[in-house]
Amino acid sequence: MQKWTSILGCVVAPAVLAACTQTAGGPPPGMTAAQGAAYCAKLTTVYSEYVAGLATSMGGVGRGGGQSDIDARVAVAQCQDGNTAAGIPVLQRELRNNKVEVPPP
Repeated sequence: MQKWTSILGCVVAPAVLAACTQTAGGPPPGMTAAQGAAYCAKLTTVYSEYVAGLATSMGGVGRGGGQSDIDARVAVAQCQDGNTAAGIPVLQRELRNNKVEVPPP
């Protein structure tokens, strides 16, 4: 019996921990879904213009001159899927890392 409890603990515990650490989709606290989507779009535009050209199939080189970072691509995809709470902080970080002023919400 103790062997099964140990095996069950090794299988269930990681699944529960993973579920607890994942963020729910939706806007960041204090923003409506429309505000989150609009701010995500603004951040994506600034990132595309000043850091990397996301316009060319989210991976090519566009107006920004460089290739977009994988984290930024994922953040843009999260924004497009409505999970702005996850996408916004990453895009803000990417802009700061590239010494681009982060626009206000």
